[in-house]
Amino acid sequence: MTAFSALEKLKRGETLTKEEFLALITTDETDEALRAAAQEKQERVFGKNIYLRGLIEISSFCKNDCFYCGLRASNCAAQRYRLTKEDILESAKEGYAEGLRTFVLQGGEDPHFTAAHVADIVKALKAAFPDAAVTLSLGEQSEETYALWRRAGADRYLLRHETATKAHYKKLHPALMQFENRMECLRTLKALGFQVGAGFMVGSPFQTAVHLAEDLLFLQSFRPHMIGIGPFLPQKDTPFSAFPAGDLQTVLRLLSILRLGHEKVLLPATTALATLSPVGREKAILAGANVVMPNLSPKTVLGKYAIYDNKAQESLSEVRQKIEKIGYSTPITRGDYQ
Repeated sequence: MTAFSALEKLKRGETLTKEEFLALITTDETDEALRAAAQEKQERVFGKNIYLRGLIEISSFCKNDCFYCGLRASNCAAQRYRLTKEDILESAKEGYAEGLRTFVLQGGEDPHFTAAHVADIVKALKAAFPDAAVTLSLGEQSEETYALWRRAGADRYLLRHETATKAHYKKLHPALMQFENRMECLRTLKALGFQVGAGFMVGSPFQTAVHLAEDLLFLQSFRPHMIGIGPFLPQKDTPFSAFPAGDLQTVLRLLSILRLGHEKVLLPATTALATLSPVGREKAILAGANVVMPNLSPKTVLGKYAIYDNKAQESLSEVRQKIEKIGYSTPITRGDYQ
């Protein structure tokens, strides 16, 4: 099996084996053909449209102690904050005035934000902006909590699986966090009718090409509506501070593989890519990504949500200018999965 024959199968919409994914992951010979095919498919399905989502980072507190994350509970150097409901609504109001029609509430697993508290915020957002989508990214919760948030009006949920290999998962997370629970949460979210986002880090500590192939196999089977991947970036106050960052070209290769294998998927060009390279986000769009999430968090807390070091901070206007410079547009739309 060659990478070129695997690429041809992907272009035809066929499923791939682990060995075929490995062939594509481990060679650079197909990179340009892969990128061109992904870009062609992206533009055939979505035109030149890049969908914007306003990211509101609601809390930098987290009960978990993931080894890679700057928000981990044992990090005494982390700058902690919580946004109020009024802060969140004001941030969304500013984004709405700028043409954003999706708001993403992201935060650590913070016990302060109870199920009822979050449901109240979601209801308030949907009442204030009835033509906008609300996405939540608040980690692992119970089925009852997810169901409450769905009833409150939440449309989408982002929960990266991080790695589809149990042994690798254990190397990235403390013993209290269970691989099986993460996967069960994803299945529950899908069953409840959310548009569901999964995803993984590229270049995370101890990761191999086989792990990446397992990730692609999992996504091929699970068929999420959104897939968020980006490079691992170290954070200075974590056990993984000395590990190298993920590789830009590998991320771009994987984005193109995902676009070809999931033609309708919502695929972000992440802030982590913009942090890794000044042109990382633009390269991601040209490799098949079609979503960008500019940060709407209040200026008073920008930079405090430090999951990794030197996080890129760009205004909405700067993001739009960069997207338009490479020939794409940012329509005023929710940008739902079709």
